[in-house]
Amino acid sequence: MVIGEPQILGQFKEAVKSAEAAGTLGLVLNKLFQRTFSVAKTVRTETEIGASTVSMASAAVQLAQRIYPSIEGQNIMFVGAGEMIELCAAHFGAHYPKNVTFANRTEERAQQLAERFRGRTIGLSDLPAQLALHDIVVTSTASQLPLIGKGLVESALKVRKHRPMLMFDLAVPRDIEAEVSTLDDVFLYTVDDLGKIAREGLDVRQHAVGHAEVIIDSHVTDFMRWLGSREVVPAIRAMRDVAERSRRHEVDRAQRRLARGEDPQRVMEELSRALTNKLLHPPMHALGHASAEERETLATTLSRLYQKLPRE
Repeated sequence: MVIGEPQILGQFKEAVKSAEAAGTLGLVLNKLFQRTFSVAKTVRTETEIGASTVSMASAAVQLAQRIYPSIEGQNIMFVGAGEMIELCAAHFGAHYPKNVTFANRTEERAQQLAERFRGRTIGLSDLPAQLALHDIVVTSTASQLPLIGKGLVESALKVRKHRPMLMFDLAVPRDIEAEVSTLDDVFLYTVDDLGKIAREGLDVRQHAVGHAEVIIDSHVTDFMRWLGSREVVPAIRAMRDVAERSRRHEVDRAQRRLARGEDPQRVMEELSRALTNKLLHPPMHALGHASAEERETLATTLSRLYQKLPRE
């Protein structure tokens, strides 16, 4: 549902690997998927379909990377345990933060996330003592009142000796008091801020769709042309079999004549003439026995095949 989402392509690749391992892919599907992966790479290289941030979770990571040299060295606290927190934890977790903490009213749900993302859990009552230990704080709860006030953040900054703190409030209503944004050494972003970044990124990707579709349509046409050519493979194979039988027959005949001591030049001349007659016999016979309606079609087709046949 997200334009330019790379996970779908990854799922296709895994499916193809499974099919290959099971021996069920086949020539046509293998060709189709290899073309698909090639086109996907071309689209991502030549367009901006995947260049911009289009989710609030990825926008949060992008902002964190602007403020800190590396997420890998940061301590992160997630307040809440819903879907948004789970999504943000997955995005930040992909960058291997130093420590991850989950604070939630219900310990069981927080423990599930902690096990998945190799973190630890605390209760909401532990927030005052734990806040200063974290460089990045992401909140998204259903609380009707702010959980983190200006005074609490001021105390945390004193303990941190004014090392900067990055905070993301993704809750509605807010989990972090708006006045926190006035504090020095605090970077506070709300759900509206991240939503704006995501919308701008979506607009960029949407503009790239037209270019991507042109690339895809071109390659679809090429693939369908290749697929159509597969339908004539049996006919081509049959033609080659007939020609090969004629060739072997005439070569065997020529070799017997040479073994009897006949003139090699004469044998080769008659070999080439016999092969020419046999190869031309089918189209000449078809033309000679065609109806008036069929003759025009046959003549046009033969002109294309031989390219130099005169047209009346």
